[in-house]
Amino acid sequence: KDIVQLQADPRLFELYQFDRKVLLQLKAINALKRRESAQALYTFIESLPRDPAPISLARLRARLNLKSPVFSQNQTVRRAMEQLREIGYLDYTEIQRGRTKLFCIHYRRPKLKPPHDESAENPQLPATPGDVSPEMAEKLALLDKLGITLDDLEKLFKSR
Repeated sequence: KDIVQLQADPRLFELYQFDRKVLLQLKAINALKRRESAQALYTFIESLPRDPAPISLARLRARLNLKSPVFSQNQTVRRAMEQLREIGYLDYTEIQRGRTKLFCIHYRRPKLKPPHDESAENPQLPATPGDVSPEMAEKLALLDKLGITLDDLEKLFKSR
């Protein structure tokens, strides 16, 4: 009797890890049939490290490499991000810093199912005006009327 023993080669660890990721991706890719922009953004976002920094709209536009006008590209990116949210892959908030639009990703679910423990996602939403005191909200509204952004204030305080 011949005995065949299979053994994993540790030098190919990255390849095995990639295979596992490909299997995870199949669920999302199948849920996004005929939504190529959402599929492309999915593969990009899934490759990011855990708790990624906010991603600019310009970066996502560049990733899709579209040839249409910028306004149309922005709509395509927003639609693709919304499609990723609809299938349950991620949750995000679109924010603006100065003239830059950013997407803050709160959590990602490669398996498209919520975890049993909701604290595993730990979505930390940014503070909204309703979360601050009425005095602070009034001050923020005044700054907004004057055209002063939080980035302007940050630059001012850093320069001192």
